[in-house]
Amino acid sequence: MNNNVVGVDMGGTKILAAIVDEEGNILGTSKIRTNAKDGSSNVIDRIADCIQMAIHGSNVPRDSIQAIGIGAPGPLDPETGIVIVAPNLGWENVPLKTELEQRIDIPTYVDNDVNVGTLGEHTYGAGQGIQNIVGIFVGTGIGGGIIMNGQLFHGASKTAGEVGHIIVKEGGPRCGCGNRGCLEALASRTAMAKFFKKEIKKGTKSVVAKLTDGDLNSIRSGVLAKAVDAKDKLTKKILNRATKYLGVGIGSIVNFLNPEMIILGGGVVEALEDSFVDNIRKKANKYALPGTLDGVQIVKAQLGDNAGVLGAAALARQRTGSE
Repeated sequence: MNNNVVGVDMGGTKILAAIVDEEGNILGTSKIRTNAKDGSSNVIDRIADCIQMAIHGSNVPRDSIQAIGIGAPGPLDPETGIVIVAPNLGWENVPLKTELEQRIDIPTYVDNDVNVGTLGEHTYGAGQGIQNIVGIFVGTGIGGGIIMNGQLFHGASKTAGEVGHIIVKEGGPRCGCGNRGCLEALASRTAMAKFFKKEIKKGTKSVVAKLTDGDLNSIRSGVLAKAVDAKDKLTKKILNRATKYLGVGIGSIVNFLNPEMIILGGGVVEALEDSFVDNIRKKANKYALPGTLDGVQIVKAQLGDNAGVLGAAALARQRTGSE
């Protein structure tokens, strides 16, 4: 019997499920809308439906599915599978693991979505064969995951890896978490959008205003890439600022943790040329202690949109093997 698992990437707008074999091949997928407004019970029904559709579409026997892994947003307890709080879903203390197992009768394992993305890169992507990794994903916010000795590291209260909330500029911009000067408040796409709005309001010219039809709240990663191609000066300035603070954060991480590899992913990193990562690497060299970065690889993530489902599949396989 084939030893297949299900990986589920669960977000505020969509649920993606994939059937994954032992070699990391995706045998079938299904995608549906989350419809978070319908409440947690209905969302879990939809996760179960999405999984069933992926199994059906893959043409593998249901009894070949050994486990389900889920990457879910928000702080959660990976042991109990309870999502403590997920603001974009409107969830508080939702027992996702137990509820889904009741619906589908397959062992289910849950972890934070960014942890799962990091695990995916470790297992199937840029971090294969590397035992100590920090993953940093730059998108709407900035999330991180830590692999130590080949295993996800959660910390005492299961919140390790929140690199977006390292303070990199005392008294800096207010972050969504309430603090000032967090990396997320200076280098995420949301932070960049705020800088664009501020500068364009002051009269600075930028092609970004045209690319977004004046709606600067809708700056997507693809818009940044087009603005770079157009050699837009304001975009260059804002990206240089982002790389500076990402360099500050990575330099500090390397000084403290000294991983073998930093993997940079997320929508912003994926959309931009390799020069964005090169610039981050150069800035990190300025802030790391002399020699500390020697042998530390700073690389671009490889899995793209599949990082979530492949990481969730890796979680299912890892947790099944450990129990």
